[in-house]
Amino acid sequence: MTIVSLQTARLRLREWQDSDLPAFAALNADPTVMKYFPARLNREESDALAERIRQFMQQHGWGLWAVEVKEGAPFIGYVGLAIPGDDLPCSPCVEIGWRLAAEHWSQGYASEAAQGVLNFAFNTLNLAEVVSFTAEINQPSRRVMERIGMTFSGETFEHPRLPVGNPLRKHVLYRSSVVSSR
Repeated sequence: MTIVSLQTARLRLREWQDSDLPAFAALNADPTVMKYFPARLNREESDALAERIRQFMQQHGWGLWAVEVKEGAPFIGYVGLAIPGDDLPCSPCVEIGWRLAAEHWSQGYASEAAQGVLNFAFNTLNLAEVVSFTAEINQPSRRVMERIGMTFSGETFEHPRLPVGNPLRKHVLYRSSVVSSR
């Protein structure tokens, strides 16, 4: 299947390349980037995640795109769409998510790329809704969700893959629909 590429004013969202893997591993090992994730990833785990992302994209033609800055950094992380596991209360659904290297934060890249992804989700894939969720305490991601027009649904849930007592277990759910995206 052909993998779709997207472009925004400053960014290119594209298929993954082998040359992305070292930078992705560094990002996944960074305690700042991984603050709101259960654990940092070693190189083997990072490469395995990249392979799962690539396989999903090969099956669907879209997914968690590698993001590069035009006329700048060749790889800064990923932004895109995924189908989360059936064990979540919002499933079945399509989720928008992002993970960028810390040196590229606070430049509007996550919001810019995510807005492009939402436009693709609604105008090309014709999805009725896209969700996003994160640990309740992850204010930076919540701000991105709000910047791209997503609305906190008022729904919270205990993430079933995190142990009871983990400070990241309580999650918030944001939604965006065709009506609210225009």
